Amino acid sequence: MTPALLAITLLIAVTLCYVAVCAASPFGNCRKCHGWGYATKTDRKGRLKRGKPCRRCDATGKRIRIGRWLFNRAARIHHDGTR
Repeated sequence: MTPALLAITLLIAVTLCYVAVCAASPFGNCRKCHGWGYATKTDRKGRLKRGKPCRRCDATGKRIRIGRWLFNRAARIHHDGTR
């Protein structure tokens, strides 16, 4: 197998795996709050304490994956164009 063919095969496999992840679980953890939904703070004793709600995910702790967002956008454009 040539290195170029191997690289293309690997790229296709990674893409198909990401498509499967987006189909099975369209939402991932928020990158800012790491899925908590709020910022974590520590009190004076060093214990974790709940902070302000995360503004990026509106305190849900979830975000839509990029692949799912692109699929939803393409489906919406196709639906609007074929009406």
